[in-house]
Amino acid sequence: MAISSWNAGIIRPVPVTPAGPYQDGAAPGVWTLDQVAYWLQQGLWPIAGNVAPIGIFSGGNTGSMVNVIQYVIIATTGNAVDVGDLAVAQGRGANGTISSATRGIMAAGSDNIGLCNTIQYMTIATTGNSLDFGDCSGRKIILGGCSNSTRGIIAGGDQSETGRVNIIEYITIASTGNALDFGDLTQVWEGLGGVASPTRGVFACSLGLTFNTINYVTIASTGNAVNFGDLNSSRKSGGACSNSTTGVFGGGYLLPDSVNTADVQSITIASTGNSSSFGTLTVARTDLNGVSSSTRALFAGGSSGGDINVIDYLTFSGGGSALDFGDLLAVNKQMFSASSVHGGL
Repeated sequence: MAISSWNAGIIRPVPVTPAGPYQDGAAPGVWTLDQVAYWLQQGLWPIAGNVAPIGIFSGGNTGSMVNVIQYVIIATTGNAVDVGDLAVAQGRGANGTISSATRGIMAAGSDNIGLCNTIQYMTIATTGNSLDFGDCSGRKIILGGCSNSTRGIIAGGDQSETGRVNIIEYITIASTGNALDFGDLTQVWEGLGGVASPTRGVFACSLGLTFNTINYVTIASTGNAVNFGDLNSSRKSGGACSNSTTGVFGGGYLLPDSVNTADVQSITIASTGNSSSFGTLTVARTDLNGVSSSTRALFAGGSSGGDINVIDYLTFSGGGSALDFGDLLAVNKQMFSASSVHGGL
């Protein structure tokens, strides 16, 4: 944008593109009002109070369970950054975002001794360690999770004493305390991925009596899950995330073929029906995790013959082939994930 001079040439335009619309985006220099208006129209002018969308990946399995908490800024690209530790090293946890705009939740999973029923929480916008929240009803791993701004849903999983379960529980994110009974899935399942709008939670990518069934619940109520439709292929332990309208399920372990996939499927959360082809990940893998903003879906970590540290992303508006975002701090799989701006918020 060319503006030659202002006020007898004392103040001149600065040839710098503002770093983005978030409050900590850099826009150094002295700007005229018409320059500011131009960059506002491009969506690149920093706005006070507009906080960058944060994605959190915590715990996981790097050969043993770990307690690291790492984050990324979803709107940019780059490697994950260490921000603290879980109170208990846990992995094989909830696949799907359980968080409000301010607080992330890590429910159940396993530590280096055995299965856990522990629920931990952290404040997303700050660095620091997690704190105790309460307990799930039982010790379980590879469960599904989703949330809106007030309530987190925990579904399915594998309890060592009873095997796979169909239990759905809920927590109130802003408080602390033990999970409460919500209802039941249509069948016993493990390896679930969860996505959400502000009103509805949807679960898929699971191992149970059937492998491609999709269930949904109304988050604000309680009751049993209802059949939504089917994925186009049977799979378990894929990554899951959403904006308020579109849920995506990426990767996973195809059944009965016993191979990893890079395929990404999408659903329209407000309706019911079968999934549609959405795109492909950069690496075919299972045991990955997803986080999202209103525009982007990120998938991190997983196993592809060996464990990997890859983070890739797609846009909800375009789908297609995923692009490289950056790397986790180390190879990792079966993490917990949370986001400050996912589809349920």
